Amino acid sequence: PIGSGQGLLNPFALRTLRERLPDATLIIDAGIGAPSHAAQAMELGFDAVLLNSAVAHARDPVRMASAFRHAIEAGRLGWQAGVMAAQDFAVASTPVGGEPMLLGARP
Repeated sequence: PIGSGQGLLNPFALRTLRERLPDATLIIDAGIGAPSHAAQAMELGFDAVLLNSAVAHARDPVRMASAFRHAIEAGRLGWQAGVMAAQDFAVASTPVGGEPMLLGARP
């Protein structure tokens, strides 16, 4: 809700919206309260976030605006790079093929 700072309340619905409208310009406008919320919106493939309250109500609005700038850039870069899909179960990503690995051990 606008001015609430609650963040993205239904990321599943937002992801679905992006998937169904791949060529539309989509902007999140309401509820963004922290830089991490903006990063999450951008990681979901949204084109921009529109915010005011999060910066206006910050103790240091200039620093908060900078934090949002960096979060938005990071989220967008993550989307462009291809954020990995969430898995229901653990999926090993190291090529050890079931072999134990001792960290710090020398051959």
